[in-house]
Amino acid sequence: MLRAAGVDAGHEVVVPAFGNAEIAEAVIRAGAVPAFADIDPVTYCLDAAAVEAAVTPRTAALVVVHRFGRQADTGTLGEVAARHGLFVLEHGESETPYDELASRRERAAYLDARLKGVRTPAGGDGHTYQQYVVRVPGNGRPDRDAFARALRARGVDCRVPVRTPVHRLPGFRRCVSLPETERAADETLALPVEAALTKRDMHRIAAACNALGGLLQPA
Repeated sequence: MLRAAGVDAGHEVVVPAFGNAEIAEAVIRAGAVPAFADIDPVTYCLDAAAVEAAVTPRTAALVVVHRFGRQADTGTLGEVAARHGLFVLEHGESETPYDELASRRERAAYLDARLKGVRTPAGGDGHTYQQYVVRVPGNGRPDRDAFARALRARGVDCRVPVRTPVHRLPGFRRCVSLPETERAADETLALPVEAALTKRDMHRIAAACNALGGLLQPA
């Protein structure tokens, strides 16, 4: 797709570093260079101002990635792309069947109302909760990782969605300032909201999280 859009050797393509490496790998396969831009701390998608700052005369395209069930701000990002004549590609997530989507939203609302000591995700009508991602604020020690280990010990199947940003992976290392990306990689944790979870399961998840509030600084 990138090559079909005229992206070639010597070009740069703006991509997020918060996520897996497949987007950056696709850019390299096209012969271009990935240029990493920072994310919005609420949506975890590319921040328009950061994209604008990453554009150079060699920039040919922008890859907009929708993350965790939240849609990127395609309108503002599209305006940035139009100003600089960039080709825009979108990378989305698989669609969720309606019944499963309703169940996820119900479970997410349950956690929103009950969790303490962590920052719950910003909702909105369009959020599909592909992952229910909270923030565990750090205070100079690996609180998120300690929190995750303690939850797993209590039987909660949580996971770190992005442990290492792409710009810090071997083969992609860049000397670039991405503070929101770095912070999100250090603080985010995905809690289960699958449709198969019962009310008892959800109560156990909330109770386990709230019992660990002493690990955290106030949000």
